[in-house]
Amino acid sequence: MSESQGDARPLLLIDVDGPLNPYRARWARRHGYASHRMWPSVWSARHAEGSRTLRRGLRVRLRAADGPRLLALPYTPVWATTWAHEANEMIAPALGIEEPLPVIDWPRLFETDPEGLYWKTRYVVAWAAGRPFAWIDDMVTDLDVRYVAETHGPHALLLRVDPRTGLREAHWERLREWAGTVA
Repeated sequence: MSESQGDARPLLLIDVDGPLNPYRARWARRHGYASHRMWPSVWSARHAEGSRTLRRGLRVRLRAADGPRLLALPYTPVWATTWAHEANEMIAPALGIEEPLPVIDWPRLFETDPEGLYWKTRYVVAWAAGRPFAWIDDMVTDLDVRYVAETHGPHALLLRVDPRTGLREAHWERLREWAGTVA
């Protein structure tokens, strides 16, 4: 069940890599983005101790303006990322988010789903516990959209964000528009 039951706003479930960090972008410096070197534990665990890659850290591109924009939306923001609580420690400060956001604690990471769903999908539906939510992620598919519609009902919006571009103006518009339909 979600941690924010007292808040009547819909949830905004936020993935970091893809939506906020366009990790597949080909440009060195995209307008408004700054590069940061970070060492999230899930990423660090995949690299040999003392390796050059681990010493350098993960390059994360973030746009500081996205923090205030996320907080201004009529949602309760929640981290729905493998960064887990480290999103509050590493990502939030770079975005100017001062207060910790709730976090979905994944029971298992990267588990293969027997029906081909994205590994986060069933956890997201269970965590939302019937509460309306919008979910921004680079890995959701039409299969996930159908599953959520069948199991959670009409009060869910899944927005796939291209990891080459990150959140675009159309995503922000869609999030604002959809929140107005849930109220």
